[in-house]
Amino acid sequence: MTTTAQLPKELRDFYEDPAIPVASGASRSLRQARMLAAALGTGKAHTILDIGCGDGTAAATAAPLLKGHRIVGVDWSQDALKRARAHLTYAIRGELTGEGLPFGTGSADAVLFSEVIEHLVDPDAALDEIRRVLRPGGHLMLSTPNLAAWYNRALLLAGVQPVFSEVSLRTIHGRPGTEVVGHLRLYTARALREFVGAAGFEVVRVEGAPFHGVPRPLRPLDRLACARPSLASILLLHARRT
Repeated sequence: MTTTAQLPKELRDFYEDPAIPVASGASRSLRQARMLAAALGTGKAHTILDIGCGDGTAAATAAPLLKGHRIVGVDWSQDALKRARAHLTYAIRGELTGEGLPFGTGSADAVLFSEVIEHLVDPDAALDEIRRVLRPGGHLMLSTPNLAAWYNRALLLAGVQPVFSEVSLRTIHGRPGTEVVGHLRLYTARALREFVGAAGFEVVRVEGAPFHGVPRPLRPLDRLACARPSLASILLLHARRT
């Protein structure tokens, strides 16, 4: 999810295109949901904001592990919200900058921020707004592709553009793959830890998750790489608002 106020018309149109993917792999969603369920514990019901919910499939995948909690999907794309309402009881339009999210300060217990930060023009402002809506001690569950994934290290040595990085909104250049999804920023595990920590969060831990787009013969290796988050395809970060 981005903010329309920040983006040129070409980028706004890109993100509103129904053909652009708005969901990611189920494995990442399940791993992230398990992390959040363990952090929230049992008993009390909590309010969870899925910011940048896309078509709602990630929240729907996580919901069985988060029973008893209220999940609210938030996105600025009207097309994504139409699809999300098929999966979520609550799906609300909101932006991370400009007028900000339509929630009071300290009103959320947790935020799911999945495969969003890599699309943002101003990630600093986004984390400021997430911190505002989270209660003190509230949980941030962030996921994003890993610039230093195991195969990206090999590709860079060979002079090939890393997977997940994009130099154009029209087509892929210089790397494997054909699907353009609008990535503007990429993080290593170290950079992500430092960035989130500097925004007023205490990083609890970082885990790895596999990428659904890895060719089938390489998927066992991709799953093995999850044991070392710095090499994993996807970074899963759990942080608490200070």
